[in-house]
Amino acid sequence: MKAIVCEKYGPPSDLVLKELPNLRPGEKEVVVRVKACSLNFPDTLIIQGKYQYKPELPFTPGSDIAGVVSSIGSAVKHLKVGDEVFGFVTNGGFAEEVVAPARNVFPKPPQMDNAVGASFLMAYGTSFHALKNRARLKEGETLVVLGASGGVGLAAVELGKLMGARVIACASTEDKLTLCKTYGADEGINYTTEDLKKRIKELTDGKGADVIYDPVGDKFSEPALRAIGWEGRFLVVGFAAGEIPKIPLNLALLKGCQIVGVFWGSWAMQFPNDNMQNTMELMQWHAEGKLKPHIHAQYPLAQAHKAMEEMMDRKVRGKIVIDCS
Repeated sequence: MKAIVCEKYGPPSDLVLKELPNLRPGEKEVVVRVKACSLNFPDTLIIQGKYQYKPELPFTPGSDIAGVVSSIGSAVKHLKVGDEVFGFVTNGGFAEEVVAPARNVFPKPPQMDNAVGASFLMAYGTSFHALKNRARLKEGETLVVLGASGGVGLAAVELGKLMGARVIACASTEDKLTLCKTYGADEGINYTTEDLKKRIKELTDGKGADVIYDPVGDKFSEPALRAIGWEGRFLVVGFAAGEIPKIPLNLALLKGCQIVGVFWGSWAMQFPNDNMQNTMELMQWHAEGKLKPHIHAQYPLAQAHKAMEEMMDRKVRGKIVIDCS
């Protein structure tokens, strides 16, 4: 089978397309013939050795998959060979085949195509876990989403609106904010031309945000936190802008707020039953036409490095998908 391989930490141009042996599942695993795998921003960091998770070299990047079950382990009961599925793996998705824990793989609804299936679990799983389990977002609260036009950000905008919040989307261009408003955002802040703290305060009549969803980090986190309301919840999702910010902890004291970590992948592995419940809710919303990932572009497997470069250049809105078939 063909796979994209990271043989040394470095830029996307260092990735190589190689022929690797076919895979076999363990007792509680399945082998999926991958049709599509979406790109997530952490993938661009992992190949450079800049992420908190560092797989042993060499490895194949890619986590969010959709495809067809080609073989199953002896203990797997809820899937069979030939089932169309979607799911997530730690890595290995940018390939024609991947071994996945059976508990991380779900039957794909007929109305969900492979590109959408590969774009669904990580973005919506992360954002729903963040808003539901970590922030306990309530109807009528104000949710501020940083990096709102990205994969997880756009999912947070869409879910926040479904959960009854007033959503303020923050992004770097007017074009990106326009997309966010089509996904339900009530207001937009361009944080390259506007004062982030000041505008959040203005749009909340001085009260501040109830929940701030931050997958961006860097210079944006602190001004956003300074605009949070009393007993607000600041969700630490990631650091797509580069630097991990050093937050003055007196801000949490003065605001009476919570700074809450969000690590969906680890939570999903530790609490598979809770993750299954969330996934069923998300799939129901998708079936009702209430959730739909925005597919920015699709690339063939051999051009996975170009997809990564596009994401690193901050050109991607929503999700970008690798066609592995």
